[in-house]
Amino acid sequence: MTDKAPIRSIVILGGGTAGWMTAAALSKALQPNGIAIRLVESDAIGTIGVGEATIPTIHWFNQLLGLDEAEFMAATKATYKLGIEFQGWQGDGHNYLHPFGTYGSPGDAVMFPHRLIRAWLGGHDLSPEDYSLTTQLARQRRFISPANDPRSLLSTLGYAYHFDASLYAGYLRKHAEARGVQRHEGKVTEIEQDGETGFIRSVSTDKGERLSGDLFIDCSGLRGLLIEDRLQAGFEDWSHWLLCDGAWAAPTPADAEPVPFTRSITHEAGWRWRIPLQHRVGNGYVFSSAFQTPEAARETLLAAIGEPSAEPRLIRFTPGRRKRAWVGNVVAIGLSSGFLEPLESTSIHLIQTGIGKLLSLFPRAGCEPLLAEQYNRIFAREMEDVRDFLVLHYHFTAGRSEPMWQHCQTAAMPETLAYRIAQYEASGRIMLTGEDLFRDASWFAVMTGQGIRARDYSPMLDAAPEAENLRHLEAVRAAVRQSSERIPRIA
Repeated sequence: MTDKAPIRSIVILGGGTAGWMTAAALSKALQPNGIAIRLVESDAIGTIGVGEATIPTIHWFNQLLGLDEAEFMAATKATYKLGIEFQGWQGDGHNYLHPFGTYGSPGDAVMFPHRLIRAWLGGHDLSPEDYSLTTQLARQRRFISPANDPRSLLSTLGYAYHFDASLYAGYLRKHAEARGVQRHEGKVTEIEQDGETGFIRSVSTDKGERLSGDLFIDCSGLRGLLIEDRLQAGFEDWSHWLLCDGAWAAPTPADAEPVPFTRSITHEAGWRWRIPLQHRVGNGYVFSSAFQTPEAARETLLAAIGEPSAEPRLIRFTPGRRKRAWVGNVVAIGLSSGFLEPLESTSIHLIQTGIGKLLSLFPRAGCEPLLAEQYNRIFAREMEDVRDFLVLHYHFTAGRSEPMWQHCQTAAMPETLAYRIAQYEASGRIMLTGEDLFRDASWFAVMTGQGIRARDYSPMLDAAPEAENLRHLEAVRAAVRQSSERIPRIA
């Protein structure tokens, strides 16, 4: 029988963004329960210190903690982010934007892509960007918060942030410590495990401290100190679908007028990110070592960004996920649970959802195995969802002749992605489940941007003649243009 005693003590291994997000959220949500939360990290283990780009789900997390937006943005040197611009994914000179809002009129997010498809099939060359208020604001460096009124065109807007990941971790640390989280300096040197249950009972540090706990959160990064080194959760390698296995990261001075979107720019054997913050620009080059040496990749980054303000740092990784992110009384959150390259800025989101699932399935001290099973099922599904969205970009790249890109175009897709693409091409429908992170507008933006075209649209539109559909599209385009001109530019 599972131990029915309540959780009394939680130990978080690792600080950084994942560790302090976890500590801040658990201390806020569990404060009434009187659970002791301790975090162990070592100053000797440096952080990458990159600029972090997020997606709109960041609002859920900041609201959970009760953060003030203006204070948060000042503390983390944040800028607004309305989407992601993809440069060169369909050849040099081509770019498109994945906006964080919806297309078309308020309440028309699911049907609007069908309206455009119908017009395209009728021979009309219309740009999706003209029907996205979020895209128009991003292109013009304008910003306004979304409206709560569902009848307003401003309700179609969506946004996130760029911020300094190290500053964000420090900002959350203050919130967590104010709620009683205790930080312990040191590197873990010894792990005590129950011989019968396999549960972790304590960890000891090089400072001579022993920290016991009922629940352990592994935020130790790619190594997975508890989840993999000790509990051998296993790893599902996705490098046959996602070829990039390294990244160089380096900052440059701040832009005088930072744009409100992230840039993802193709190069010989991968892509380069550009993330504008208040105080600097975060740059990085994600590359495949099978097609370019790390030394050559470093030179590619430097040739593109010029003189960096700090020495470039190399990050090595294997794309994929832990086969089990919750084992016994250990839950892996962040990089210790798996890694997917930041092409669609999902790293922070995956930390958030790990925290959210843990709170929803929060156990007693015995850690009922069925809770872990459910956690692992949902975790696997969301990681596969993000994986498929990333593979979509690579597989449908065109206009690039370099060997890596040619390989990506001919490699097999995951069956789940192939099914979704086939459905869209045949009927214009984007097949989603309620748990999918990326919704209709995101899939439509990227599929269209990557050159995928549907051969049909929803017959529900046939109730109106084609001319009426075109008049509707023109009215939406005019409304988007007029609204964007009334919204102020970013100061």
